[in-house]
Amino acid sequence: MAAVVLELTVRDLTDNDLPACSFAGSELHLMQVAEQLNRARHGELDYLAVCTKADLPVAIGAVDYVPHPGAGLLTQFGVHPALQSCGIGTVLVAAAEQRISARGLDRAELAVELSNPRARALYERLGYVAYGEVLESWDQQDSTGAITRYETPCTQMRKSLSW
Repeated sequence: MAAVVLELTVRDLTDNDLPACSFAGSELHLMQVAEQLNRARHGELDYLAVCTKADLPVAIGAVDYVPHPGAGLLTQFGVHPALQSCGIGTVLVAAAEQRISARGLDRAELAVELSNPRARALYERLGYVAYGEVLESWDQQDSTGAITRYETPCTQMRKSLSW
């Protein structure tokens, strides 16, 4: 068995990266990411990209500073399906936590779908603790292009970043 080592960097996601981010979701989702990049330009959030040596994003995710005063909310996290369970999500979460701390905040929060136990297990391994449940919803696009409202129960989790 041969092992492949990926050289990864984390940087801000840009509009030019969006065509390479189809792994993260539908055309509608990428339009929503583009809207979030506008908010990033105004300092409301950080949108991160984990990139290969070729500078192509293989994971993306945002830290939103608006919804939870005093905390950064991890949102819209996604790792290329072919590279899941390779530690890239851990790299992305660590970078997001560093951005939160750099703003002088000491708490990270997130909501993970109840139907996504792998993601919840990752967050628990990284020190996140469940504290409640919330019904989340967003628009999504199906394979025919139809847009529907998706609702799902989520576990709210948080982690203290006080080192």
